[in-house]
Amino acid sequence: MHILFGNAVTCRVIASILFAGMLVLIKLLSGDASLGQIIFFRSAFALIPLCLFLALSRELPQGLHTRRPKDHIVRCSLGCIAMFTSFGGLKYLPLADATVIGYLTPILMAVMAGLFLGERLSLIRLTGISMGFAGVVTLVGPELSLTHTDNSYLFGAGLAFTTAVLAAGSMTQVRNLAKTEHPGAIAFYFALTCAIAGLATLPFGWPTPSLRDLLMLIGTGLIGGLAHIFMTLSLKLGEASKLATFEYLSLVFAVGADLLVFDKWPSLTFFPAATMIVGAALFVAYKERVKRAPV
Repeated sequence: MHILFGNAVTCRVIASILFAGMLVLIKLLSGDASLGQIIFFRSAFALIPLCLFLALSRELPQGLHTRRPKDHIVRCSLGCIAMFTSFGGLKYLPLADATVIGYLTPILMAVMAGLFLGERLSLIRLTGISMGFAGVVTLVGPELSLTHTDNSYLFGAGLAFTTAVLAAGSMTQVRNLAKTEHPGAIAFYFALTCAIAGLATLPFGWPTPSLRDLLMLIGTGLIGGLAHIFMTLSLKLGEASKLATFEYLSLVFAVGADLLVFDKWPSLTFFPAATMIVGAALFVAYKERVKRAPV
């Protein structure tokens, strides 16, 4: 067991599979459950495996101590809104398209680190953001050129892009918090905030779920919580720069889910757009790593 889960790459791959499974459940639920309802179950039930993990790691309660509540509020607010836009976009987009637009996040994060954390806004980062935006235009361009009354795809793409921007801001704040805060505290307060935000939508109406839907709602939280744990383990056991390539396995799983679960084939523009966006993210990650490497 230790050999299996003591490997950074194995943990990263498991996290990608779990996140993909969670997104499949959320997309299946998007027509029957309200957005706030999904957010609540995804966040509240994620606290169960997260707290168990912290307890087994003997990191309770000291792991939840914080000296920077205001910074947590900023991170949680950005991340919570990003969760709403992300899950909302899944209703209108294929999983693969939403995933590839989401790859703009690390590129935008590099830019925001330059703007807000004092890191140099290099030509490498500006080149990466240009390549990433070109990929998004390639992906949604055909829809922009069409004249029709159904703009659901463009709406979904707009939500996905908004998610990437908000997630970049949220992750930039996480990067700042991680200098002094325990990872358990960062994850716990985020899940708690999103659960409260989801619960706050109850007065606007939650459909009564069937047994099948209820199990899927609970599953989103449990699977999401486990995915976060394996992601944390992978970063603890291996260097983030060496694991970056495996992050893009999620695109393979998303394409597979679209084909097998939703009978949705990628569009003709998907592959060149994915190549441009993934290439831009890898370009920035590789160049930044080379630049930081000791000589």
